[in-house]
Amino acid sequence: MAAPVQFAVMAAIVATLVYFPLGLALVLVLRVAGIGFETLATFGGVFGVFLGLVVWWLLIFAGALAYAACLFPWRDKVIGWPKKS
Repeated sequence: MAAPVQFAVMAAIVATLVYFPLGLALVLVLRVAGIGFETLATFGGVFGVFLGLVVWWLLIFAGALAYAACLFPWRDKVIGWPKKS
């Protein structure tokens, strides 16, 4: 796999793993402030629920891209386990 593809896959995995816990924490915090889940998920009614959740995932994916860019081994020639000598 080419480096940009591995980079995007790494960011997608991170975004997917962070999506549910971050969303749950955000819902709980905003529930205390009086803002419900549907308002949060639909961006105040701008999108439907499904599209709103997709947009939230894309926002988290954008953050994960920045995270992955900092941690990705760009200069390594071989990505994988080193071979035994």
